[in-house]
Amino acid sequence: MSIKKMSKEELELLSNKDITNLLLEEKGRQTTPDLFKKIIKLLELPESTFDNKIGDYYTSLTTDKRFILLEDGTWDLRNRHTSDKIIKVDEDEDEDLEELDEEQEEEELDDFDSIDSDEDDIDDSDDDLKDLVVLDEDEIGETE
Repeated sequence: MSIKKMSKEELELLSNKDITNLLLEEKGRQTTPDLFKKIIKLLELPESTFDNKIGDYYTSLTTDKRFILLEDGTWDLRNRHTSDKIIKVDEDEDEDLEELDEEQEEEELDDFDSIDSDEDDIDDSDDDLKDLVVLDEDEIGETE
């Protein structure tokens, strides 16, 4: 059913995200303000709603898996796009991030080694045990 053919009462039963879905199905890609202004007009809400609720509306679109925000700042239905159109990773930037991660790991290992270096000085020889005497239970009673 076309959104233009729906009554105000029918539209009021839908969430803003559902109306957005219908708008994007019919008209295609649109910006956040354009979509929200159309919803306000369809539901006959006061114009102050735009300023007061645009942030909440944007947040609701970002959390809904049906929608995708494209590079040009327009929203569209996710099912119209493949993942290679959604995210473009700069390979140089990706390599830089990997190098930073490796450097951080090395620094953390160096920090760990410096903490452990005090323990490395401990002599594990049996010198501490040379004066140790093992007593039987009977001998314990005799020494008291």
